[in-house]
Amino acid sequence: MTSTTTADRPQRSRLSRLIRELWFQVVLAAVLGIAVGILAPGLGEDLKPLNDWFIALVKMIVIPVVFCVVTTGIASMDNLRKAGRIGVKAIGYFLVLSLASMLIGLAVANIFQPGSGLHVDPSSLNADDVPETDTEHATFTGFISSLIPVSLLGAVTGDAILSALMVSIVFGVALNMAGEEGAPLTRGIKALSDVVFRIVGWVMRLAPLGTFGALATVVATYGAESLKQLGYLIILFTATCVVYVLVVLGAIMRACRLSLFGLIRFLKAELLVALSTCSSEAVLPQLVRKLEILGIGRPVVGIVIPSGFSFNLDGSAVYLTMASLFLAQAMGIDLSWQQQLVMVGVMMLTSKGTAGIAGGAFIVLASTVTAVGHIPLAALSLIVGIDRILNEGRVFINVLGNAVATIVIGKWEDDFDTEQARKVLHSRTTTPPQAESDTIKAGAAK
Repeated sequence: MTSTTTADRPQRSRLSRLIRELWFQVVLAAVLGIAVGILAPGLGEDLKPLNDWFIALVKMIVIPVVFCVVTTGIASMDNLRKAGRIGVKAIGYFLVLSLASMLIGLAVANIFQPGSGLHVDPSSLNADDVPETDTEHATFTGFISSLIPVSLLGAVTGDAILSALMVSIVFGVALNMAGEEGAPLTRGIKALSDVVFRIVGWVMRLAPLGTFGALATVVATYGAESLKQLGYLIILFTATCVVYVLVVLGAIMRACRLSLFGLIRFLKAELLVALSTCSSEAVLPQLVRKLEILGIGRPVVGIVIPSGFSFNLDGSAVYLTMASLFLAQAMGIDLSWQQQLVMVGVMMLTSKGTAGIAGGAFIVLASTVTAVGHIPLAALSLIVGIDRILNEGRVFINVLGNAVATIVIGKWEDDFDTEQARKVLHSRTTTPPQAESDTIKAGAAK
């Protein structure tokens, strides 16, 4: 009996450690949410506030994280040219990857023709089925306007990432130029950063509740009908996302001599939360924290991640071209390659700066359809029902793609500890909270 008890103890110990892991809690909550959505759809629809509350809590802390990380990162730089250099390199990388993503989506849709054979009559579509969206930020002028806050403090206390990023950069540059006179304020913001990340840790512990509510609501609302009706598009888009991750992001990580699967394992909790809540913003604070632990310098993380969540939406880029051609094919509209390239050009402009807008990719799709004029706006009613499902693939690539982008820029800037990254990515255990805290403090002191 004694030997049996002794043999059982390690198993119970491993199980207890697994239960305490955030990613496991998220997976368990996802399974329970799907079960509730199928077995008790009425209850599943009533659980929607759980996800809404979790997203609201995360958005509450996103802007303080951006402000603290960007401001302290720039304020501690020895050379301000580095900030500009990081920004230019990041924007260049984002544009290349976004264009490549759109062309991949375009090629897949042209080859596999997901919408052909539906033969939808345009007169049978009802534009009222398309939800009203605010397209204010989906234009170039709207994008520029979103960069300018109403007031300096208003940007820090508001919920617009782009204006908060601009103010944080300006504030960091001013502190850097102030030298010793600005040092006390810099130290104060660094102390505030430690407090903010402690709050982030508390909020992320609620991720399983948000996951449970989100998936219960989705399954209860849409059920299996949407999957049956437009299953081919869902399967094709999902397969494209998988290939994109393995081929494109995998090639970039191999060029960096790092493991893509190691990075996915390291970010498994954040990727699961993003998948279940369909919100990349929901993991922005924790992603910043994890990438600093990975060995990337705070200036690089602080500039690349917030800007990447507005400019580097590779998953959304794949979705935009695939969805556009699907709608055209479903309605029997034959778009020439010139028209398709014009559409890509318009999307390259309208897809920037939609971070923080619910259903941002759908808004871009609506504004592009309106601007190009080849496809009637009412056609969007065909994919409204499955947009939430397609959003999961978009968000997964958006989050993982921005993590990879930060690694690339970090290596490009020689502000990346490759040995620490390999040590972290090859570790099978989660980094202890105290180690995370020490790493963040060390990064802030650079």
